[in-house]
This record gives sequence, C-alpha cells and structure tokens, in this order.
Amino acid sequence: MKSKIYALLTVFMLAFTFSTPLAAFANDKHAKTVEISKEEATREINAMKRRVEEIKAMDKSSLTKVERKALRKELREMNKRARALGSGGVYLSVGAIIIIILVLILIL
Repeated sequence: MKSKIYALLTVFMLAFTFSTPLAAFANDKHAKTVEISKEEATREINAMKRRVEEIKAMDKSSLTKVERKALRKELREMNKRARALGSGGVYLSVGAIIIIILVLILIL
C-alpha cells in the first residue's frame, strides 16, 4: 500500500515539475520554432560578438537619447537570442531532483 502511494505521488510530482520549463519555452517570443545547426548558431553568435564590440567601441556621448535607447534594446535582444542559441540542456526543478533522490533511496 505504501509503495503504491509513493509511486502515485512520484508520477504526479514529475508530471507537474517537468511541464514548467516547457511552458516557459512555449511563451518565449524569441525562441525559433525551426532547429538550426551548430555551425549556423556559432556563426550567428560570432556575428553578435562582433556587433557588441562595435557598440562598445562607439562614442556614445554624441548619440541622442533615442539612439542610446535603441542600442540598449538591441543589446538586450542579442543577449536573449544568444542565451536561446547557447542553451540546449535539460532543466530539472528542485522538486524533481528531490523526488529522484527519494526514488533512488527507496530502490536501493
């Protein structure tokens, strides 16, 4: 009886904890729906790095407030895009890790 309750509890907890990162990814407006290769991602990241170096080298004192705001917005978008291209791992919540540890303890 006790093992059935633990199994049911584990199933429910895993069902709710693994759906959270998927929901966050589905709401991300910067995420591409089409997969790109690693070479394309590397090229795009290198282009972003070059653009960031150009922005750092600019004389920002001569820019207007609107131009500076546009540069900040561009940098933020490039940062989000770079994070999206660089990430590809598996996300586990703290609850999922605890449950996995408990299941391993019960099995062993």
